[in-house]
Amino acid sequence: MTRFPGPSQLCSWAGMTPKHRQSDTTTRRGRITKQGNPLVRWACVEAVQRIRRDSPMRSLATRIVQRRGPEAKHVARVAAARKLLTLAYYALRDGEVRCLERADAG
Repeated sequence: MTRFPGPSQLCSWAGMTPKHRQSDTTTRRGRITKQGNPLVRWACVEAVQRIRRDSPMRSLATRIVQRRGPEAKHVARVAAARKLLTLAYYALRDGEVRCLERADAG
């Protein structure tokens, strides 16, 4: 993981970051770039789809769908997959897995 200075560079390498076109004061953000490794993207999205319903990662995707509407379920999956890839970066870099807190903990 020393190849990437941070998790955003890993997400960019995997092609999970949005396109960013900028000219002077106009900025346009689009779909994910898909310029990276297709197997990494596929594995992350597939892993998010297989997560249990009561997990924090699934609740992240559910919040996005509630905010943006039911047609944004694919956007929510990609957002959760990017979050998962970020957590994988920290796990491989630090040698320990950071966990997400459950919403009902306490």
